[in-house]
Amino acid sequence: MKRLIIALPAALLLAACGSDKEQAEPVRPVLSTLVQPQVQSQLGRFAGSIQARFESTLGFRVSGRIARRWLDVGAQVKPGDTLATLDPTDQQNQLRAAEGDLAKVQAQWINAQADARRQQQLYDRGVGAQAQLDIANTNLKTTGAALEQARSAVSQARDQLDYSTLRTDHAAVVTAWQAEAGQTVSAGQAVVTLARPDVKEAVIDLPTNLAEQLTPGLTFTVALQLEPSIDTTATLRELEPQADATTRTRRARLTLASTPDSFHLGTAVSVTLSSAVTPRSELPRTALLERDGKTQVWVVDPQQKTVATRDVQVIERNDERIVLASGVQPGERVVTAGVNILKPGQKVTFDEDAR
Repeated sequence: MKRLIIALPAALLLAACGSDKEQAEPVRPVLSTLVQPQVQSQLGRFAGSIQARFESTLGFRVSGRIARRWLDVGAQVKPGDTLATLDPTDQQNQLRAAEGDLAKVQAQWINAQADARRQQQLYDRGVGAQAQLDIANTNLKTTGAALEQARSAVSQARDQLDYSTLRTDHAAVVTAWQAEAGQTVSAGQAVVTLARPDVKEAVIDLPTNLAEQLTPGLTFTVALQLEPSIDTTATLRELEPQADATTRTRRARLTLASTPDSFHLGTAVSVTLSSAVTPRSELPRTALLERDGKTQVWVVDPQQKTVATRDVQVIERNDERIVLASGVQPGERVVTAGVNILKPGQKVTFDEDAR
């Protein structure tokens, strides 16, 4: 009887020890992240600049030596503003010569009118010959034609003189000069480049292989390089058909959805290309558990503070991240560290702000 009494406390002690071991299962702290849906696939990021959609290169309509350049690069101009002027000496001489010819022809035309009236009067009184009247009328018509030609020459000479002043016909910004004061230029030679600041676009150079993959569904995000928080979206407007012989890139022009005030002409921007894809999730590479031929992740139950495995389909992976096509839902919390030491149903603690 005494042995039974002694054995009973010993058995109770052993049972209590076993219970303590079960209750002593550790609560493991884990790092975790919330599953965020990914609906865009990043194709690359490129440097670009903000440029005007409409640019025009102006030149004089007559030849001559540039006497003065009135504005510098960066100047804003209004319609009718003078950009540069030629030495007008040649045009002035041509105008004076044309005006002299006009005065001479006007005097001839007055004499022809008087002669025609006299011959008509003599013919009407029967003392003039028809032949003389015909000659006078023909001379009047010839002189009248010469008068019109002389007037046109004067008008053309005045235009030539006016063409020696280069003006703008629209509001713009001077972006480049191709000629300087003292330089002799020919008619039509490029002198100055103007950009219209009212319509701006982003311009980037893309590798040929990527340019060939561009589709209408692509989305471009344009952000300032010095202030990435200032950004807008854009769509492809124009893609040069041929690659640059030196860089092997093709220039793309993008239409901006909006134009922030900080998007000045010439501003450096960063352009990110992305494409719409079927919803997927991106997680750190450390969240993946590969065991017994299965690809899984640990999903946290936020109410019970426990973990359970979940089979997932990996469609892309590298040394830093994995992309899942299925297996997890947006908003679920997934363990990102220590996946090989967890057990199903194990209690865990986690930082809700961990990413």
